[in-house]
Amino acid sequence: MTAPATLITTIKRLIPPLSGALHKGQAGRIGVVGGSEDYTGAPYFAAISGLKLGADLSHVFCEKHAGTVIKTYSPDLMVHPYLRNTDSLGHPPSSPEGKKIITDQIERVASTLSRLHVLVVGPGLSRDEVMGEMTRQIVERAREEGLPLVIDADGLLLIQSDPELIKGYTLAVLTPNVNEFKKLCESQNVKFDGDHKDTAAQNLSKALGNVTILQKGPTDIISNGKEVIKCDTEGSPRRCGGQGDLLSGACAAFLAWGKNYEAKAWDHPPNPDLDTDFQTRLPLLAAWAASHTARLCSKRAFEERGRSVTTGDMVDVIGGVFGEVWEGEGVVRSQL
Repeated sequence: MTAPATLITTIKRLIPPLSGALHKGQAGRIGVVGGSEDYTGAPYFAAISGLKLGADLSHVFCEKHAGTVIKTYSPDLMVHPYLRNTDSLGHPPSSPEGKKIITDQIERVASTLSRLHVLVVGPGLSRDEVMGEMTRQIVERAREEGLPLVIDADGLLLIQSDPELIKGYTLAVLTPNVNEFKKLCESQNVKFDGDHKDTAAQNLSKALGNVTILQKGPTDIISNGKEVIKCDTEGSPRRCGGQGDLLSGACAAFLAWGKNYEAKAWDHPPNPDLDTDFQTRLPLLAAWAASHTARLCSKRAFEERGRSVTTGDMVDVIGGVFGEVWEGEGVVRSQL
């Protein structure tokens, strides 16, 4: 297992410098697919967390009736109410009218994918059949664009029922909780208890073609099938909803930075320990960085708020935690 100090040093190299020479978007453009009439908080937390961490732009692609609600949470997010559910579609999904609406709305989402660096799939998505089908097609289009994917919550149900959707796509990060991990393992005939407990994440990754698995638990276990790293950073005992969405948004930000690092959006010297097998290692490193950051935000907010802490409080401390962990005295203000 790699030492945390070494991981932090390596991951810091992915973070864009603070410089006026970078233009808007070069520090990351994130998309979040999720948000339904009943679940509007989850996509907000994922999108705003990526933005607070330091990404430049954050989009939410949500169901028609969720859009107005999510827009009221923050003017900093770009909210696109393009998705439809069974009710808001207005026609049977198998009818010509229903199929046309679905196709047209998917094209609206797909037209923006080339402008993004990463896509988060699943927060607040719901289990509606039409929403699921639209999301499945959006994931396929994102793969065609070569976008890194962070898949969580109801997005994992799509993978459970259709693993071919991401099988072999090594730019994908799956972030299952205990129950979601168990179901994914069962769907792939991977043993996950007893003597197999410590190797289950690695075996699940292999079964899915080396996607990165972030198995959430008391200690987060992260594997791309080749490497296994763990994050046991102290968090908080408070288990309020939304913390997984913060984690997903943080992971998206680190993935976006990695894409821009690879594209040399800013000048940086070669780093053999980072650049070797970069496409495979980036999701692993981003997942660990997100886990470490989310746990520290949870800990800091709990210290301030105690039992009353909520995910909104954790979002509020992202900036301070990020500055201490990922910048501190070594903050880079310009390398251009």
